[in-house]
Amino acid sequence: MLPSAYAEKLPAPTGKPVLTISGKIGNMNVGDKAVFDLAMLEKLGMKTIETTTPRYTGKVRFDGIPLSKLMDLVGAKGTSARVLALNDYTTIIPIDDFYKFPVIMALKMNGQYMRIRDKGPLFIVYPYDSSAELQNQIYYSRSARQVSKMIIE
Repeated sequence: MLPSAYAEKLPAPTGKPVLTISGKIGNMNVGDKAVFDLAMLEKLGMKTIETTTPRYTGKVRFDGIPLSKLMDLVGAKGTSARVLALNDYTTIIPIDDFYKFPVIMALKMNGQYMRIRDKGPLFIVYPYDSSAELQNQIYYSRSARQVSKMIIE
């Protein structure tokens, strides 16, 4: 079932695309992909995580879309997401992570949209401070910055 923000069909982006999801998905809007601009992502409903991260000093506030909601929206049918970043970083995240932990695709850091040079425009953030289980290199490596694509496998 699609979130109420897109109860009918996923619309095509009208602004600059920032995220493309492809692979084993059931809801597409541009060919065989689900393509999103910032406004489309924000329309899904933002959640906030305040946490420390290995990349910043002190607690940082991130606002973004729960990845569980995004996976539901695109009808993800795989077991993992291959995440590709603008800086050529690639990581593979088990989709179960998105339901086990409140992981977000952050659009904002401390209330400001993230620019590419500030690890944006999209940054996968785990709530590291919520569980000792998340405070290790496995989860830190899954926290991709400058995200541009996800391939559901």
